[in-house]
Amino acid sequence: MGAHEVVPFRRPSRPPDPSEPPLREAIGQALRRERTDQGRTLSDVADSAGVSMQYLSEVERGRKEASSEILEAVCGALALRLVDLVAHTHRVLTVVSRPRPAAPPRGPTLMAA
Repeated sequence: MGAHEVVPFRRPSRPPDPSEPPLREAIGQALRRERTDQGRTLSDVADSAGVSMQYLSEVERGRKEASSEILEAVCGALALRLVDLVAHTHRVLTVVSRPRPAAPPRGPTLMAA
């Protein structure tokens, strides 16, 4: 595939799992965990990143979808590399969306005497 070829978007073959949080929520959880692990306030990090405290709060709660520039600024304020944020987000997604136990069998149940 050449550098200038466009790859068409392919729809997932299965519907999204309702137990998986939206990506914006997982990113928000990862940012909040990092901030609180550092013992920093929302105000402190927002000031360092150059965003409003209200906006950062909404990003952390998964209510706003942050741009890559905002994520970069918040990561910089937290002394966190973007790749580390992605790793934290991956952990949030894999912990939240662990496989659920198998559904009970359907149909008649035979019991031994």
